Amino acid sequence: MSIERYSISMHFPRVLMNAARRRGLDEDVLLAEAGISRRLLDNPHLRITPDQFSRLMRGVWRLGDDEFLGMGSQRCRQGLFALMAKQVVRSRSLHSVYYKLGHFYNLVNDSLRLDLKVEGEEAIFSMALSDPAQDPDYLLREFLLLLWHRFPSWLIGQRIPLKYVAFDHAAPEHLAEYRLMFPCPAKFEQPTNCLVFEARMLEAPVVQTPEALANHLRRAPIDWFTRPAYYPVYTRRVLDHLERSGDLAGATIQSTAAALHLTERTLRRRLCAEGSSFQALKDGMRRDMAIHYLTQPSLPISQVARQLGFSEPSAFTRAFKQWTGELPKTYRDAARKM
Repeated sequence: MSIERYSISMHFPRVLMNAARRRGLDEDVLLAEAGISRRLLDNPHLRITPDQFSRLMRGVWRLGDDEFLGMGSQRCRQGLFALMAKQVVRSRSLHSVYYKLGHFYNLVNDSLRLDLKVEGEEAIFSMALSDPAQDPDYLLREFLLLLWHRFPSWLIGQRIPLKYVAFDHAAPEHLAEYRLMFPCPAKFEQPTNCLVFEARMLEAPVVQTPEALANHLRRAPIDWFTRPAYYPVYTRRVLDHLERSGDLAGATIQSTAAALHLTERTLRRRLCAEGSSFQALKDGMRRDMAIHYLTQPSLPISQVARQLGFSEPSAFTRAFKQWTGELPKTYRDAARKM
């Protein structure tokens, strides 16, 4: 699936804007730069594109001069991540990356404490916030653990296989979003926030260069939000097949099962065991594609409907209303009213 076809729950920009409001940042400027209207923001059931969320986060970084988004006990001045990254990109191995990353932040900011431990065959990279109450909706914890996984993965040129990710808070209402963020089970109400993976991965060499890092930093944080979503095996195989399909609207579970060399019954059973269904996956893909297309002002809604395989715009309108609670025109109009 191409990166523009992912979408991000409105939960995250709402929490980010709440933090911006507490810090007295200019909300109108932030929303305008991100291309998000207040009407869209007020609907918790809608979703936005990764590009919109990335622009919103960059705006909060800039206006607040705080890479911890106003959710740490101490401000983390803008540019500190880049300073750290320029040091760790010259590391020899993943072990050195995590050691230097932790050492850097432990020296420059008291908002958190980072620690790398090896216990038997497991490596544990843990993070403790000095004042968790500053992060009441858990966004800082979620974002930083995602970052501590995706940036080191980029440095070694391969995804670090996580055994599990742990959080010190209770399971949140937006728990379903975690499967898009972390390629592993998530544990809650744990003693600390941490990533757990096989210790042998610490030997993986760093393959990126300072030149590649410069481009990575120019794009940040968009690349951290547009990596492929993490799904179980058969869910991923179905999504890959639908992505390759030249006729998404006409794809059925029967044709998909045949393409995957499975019986329909077997595919249904395995998707069910992974907590999913064929129709839900197909609808989710079409929903995310629709959200992306509707942010393109030059693309008529009738053409969006055709590109998604709907024979009539009215059928697309009904489906979009069912997916999001909004009409396509209402969604597009709200996005334009900044």
